[in-house]
Amino acid sequence: MIRPSITEKNKIEKLSRLPQGGSCKAGVLIEKNAGWRNKCPVYNPDKCTGCYQCYMYCPDGVISKEGKGISIDYDFCKGCGICEKICKLQAIVMEGET
Repeated sequence: MIRPSITEKNKIEKLSRLPQGGSCKAGVLIEKNAGWRNKCPVYNPDKCTGCYQCYMYCPDGVISKEGKGISIDYDFCKGCGICEKICKLQAIVMEGET
């Protein structure tokens, strides 16, 4: 049996009639980190070139542009480590929580 596509199932004739994004307002973080993070990103501004790749890839939007560098909102950071992986200059390094 072939599963119907979303357009067939809901009888949507055009893709332009589908929602164009998430259901919540972007940039609004409402719940602080619950304390389960075991590593957090540590930023070294001396190594940063201002490419803002960490800002672009952060899934929680906790990295913001600040001058030629960045700032990290640790209240909402989940400690996923994507910022460390994307930073080729190692300006962000994940360290254990204290």
